[in-house]
Amino acid sequence: MQQRALTRFAPTPSGFLHLGNIFSFAITNAIAHQSGAELLLRIDDLDRERMRPEYVNDIFETLHFLGIQWKRGPNDAADFEQHFSQLHRTTLYQEKLDQLHNKGLLFACNCSRTQLLADNKEGVYSGRCRHKQIPLNTPGVNLRIYTDDRTIKVNSCDGTQVNTTLHPSMKDFVVRKKDDMAAYQLASLADDIHFGVDLIVRGTDLWPSTLAQLYLADVLEEQTFQDTAFFHHALIPNSNGEKLSKSAGDTSIRFWREKGYAGQAVLSMLARHSGLEKEPASWEALCEAITHCSWFPR
Repeated sequence: MQQRALTRFAPTPSGFLHLGNIFSFAITNAIAHQSGAELLLRIDDLDRERMRPEYVNDIFETLHFLGIQWKRGPNDAADFEQHFSQLHRTTLYQEKLDQLHNKGLLFACNCSRTQLLADNKEGVYSGRCRHKQIPLNTPGVNLRIYTDDRTIKVNSCDGTQVNTTLHPSMKDFVVRKKDDMAAYQLASLADDIHFGVDLIVRGTDLWPSTLAQLYLADVLEEQTFQDTAFFHHALIPNSNGEKLSKSAGDTSIRFWREKGYAGQAVLSMLARHSGLEKEPASWEALCEAITHCSWFPR
């Protein structure tokens, strides 16, 4: 595995952390250890409609409860709000938007979600506002980027490279939302560049996001991000075989914590859910066990 400088945990405070989140953190921790990368805690809180203070608190409570450590980032919720919230980096996001604007790559879209679903049941953008020339400063519009079929290069942790194109779901994707906040793809890219992240571990469900962010890095000529290594891991399903969602149900760590379970018991539960043969006695033991899985990058 190639040596790397920095990776990150990047939870979104839109719900309580669940087993799937911790599984991803464990893989990130294991790959960081193997590659020599430091760990950054980066909490993505730009979605102000779904963000709640109790969800921010839950991130720190859960990490401490399970014995998970990180090298850089906020120490607690107060430190996060004062120094690390994405609201402190809105100027940085605006700079990226300005660069896209100066390149003539932005267009305004006033489509509602209902209209998008009427055009395509999966919500894939039909391009209905692509040529309307709606002024970019129109209140209450999304700003989208004109996309094309350029080749996108994705570097893997094992040193291999995949050449592909943008996922269909990311055609003309949104870079600034109707509330004037930067959209996830642009903010995540800007943050990773800002902090110097060069290793990203995420679930397979975020493969389209990886391609969108690498697409942005290409048009913005951000070579350091294009050199970033990625690993996309399988997801832990719920009892119905579906992706786990953030909730207060029995997949959330908060649920088991309030039931009186010890951190080691929750880690053992996670090991069983993820198919590990042995139940770990600690966070470090869980991460070590993951390095011996057949799918772990070498």
